[in-house]
Amino acid sequence: QVQLVESGGGLVQPGGSLRLSCAASGSIFNIYTMGWYRQAPGKQRELVATITKDRNTKYADSVQGRFTVSRDNAKNAVYLQMNSLNPEDTAVYYCYARVEDRRAVNTVVTSWGQGTQVTVSS
Repeated sequence: QVQLVESGGGLVQPGGSLRLSCAASGSIFNIYTMGWYRQAPGKQRELVATITKDRNTKYADSVQGRFTVSRDNAKNAVYLQMNSLNPEDTAVYYCYARVEDRRAVNTVVTSWGQGTQVTVSS
């Protein structure tokens, strides 16, 4: 199995910054695109940022210019640097990875982290 564990959430004031981390472990053959979703109470899950294996990135319009997604392929990790946070960024953030399992090559599945709460409040 492949497990994603994320951390770094918390309470921050508007204008502040947080850095989220997510590390994949287990029977990993390859990790392709990784990224982050978020879900605020009563709202649909929203794609925040993605990053391909060669580090091409995409961002939601709402976070463009404020958030930066990065990855460390050697550590099977993805990060989300969040700057200039505002209350609208409050949500549970979930990392994901498109993973090819070592024991099931040629089959790529999406693995999810457990979620980490980000609260932006004054």
